[in-house]
Amino acid sequence: MEDPVKRYATTIVLLLISSAAMAQGPEAAKSNGAATASAIPAPPAITANSTPIELARAALAAQGGDKFKHLKSMMLIGSADLYPPNSAQSIPGKFVIVTAGDKVRIEIDARPMFNFKQVYDGQQSYSSMPGVQLPPASKFGLPVLAKFDQSGYTVSALPDKKKLRGFRIVDSEGNTTDFYVDLATARVMQYLTPYNGHTFGTENSKFKEVEGVLVPFSFSQRLEVPQGAFFAEYRVKEVKLNQPIGDDVFVLQ
Repeated sequence: MEDPVKRYATTIVLLLISSAAMAQGPEAAKSNGAATASAIPAPPAITANSTPIELARAALAAQGGDKFKHLKSMMLIGSADLYPPNSAQSIPGKFVIVTAGDKVRIEIDARPMFNFKQVYDGQQSYSSMPGVQLPPASKFGLPVLAKFDQSGYTVSALPDKKKLRGFRIVDSEGNTTDFYVDLATARVMQYLTPYNGHTFGTENSKFKEVEGVLVPFSFSQRLEVPQGAFFAEYRVKEVKLNQPIGDDVFVLQ
């Protein structure tokens, strides 16, 4: 039988990797998609007739447009409350995520339950827990929004979800992310990323803006599995954006 600690650690790591490129730095914006004074130009208006491509274009503009597309690196440090299935008691943890292109380093400290490290150097991966392997962060979640107009990517319609408009982006390998954006602001409020037979859902609740890039700083994630629902709440505490990151950070050990 699979070790339940290993299974839970795997789930939390997969949830983290799906949002590894979301947060980049601390400055002012409002929660729940509400608009405030912003250095980001207003995105194209969303209407009832907006096509999926127009929705994706508006979402990218709301995220920061070219400044978001051209991010080179990010270091994210934060805390999390992790909830196993059928449990009201959270497990407190800390996490660090470093990304540079496809390269990723993740460290999760939720002792005594688990202490985990994962590294992907762009070609190979290392895990301190054997059998826990992750895809490149650039293939799932918000990073694919920056590529929707590139060759090999397709954008299609999804049914609306309450007051949110939806669209789907699929790459040439079949990796899929479903986005749901706020009608008034075009901000990505939810996205779903299927991977390895499961669907990981992210819901953003608070945003901050730094250097022309919009950042979800408080978000929750949920995963339905046969034994129940995993749930996690994340809070970003510190971020370093576009700083040089040496290759030694991604050494496979």
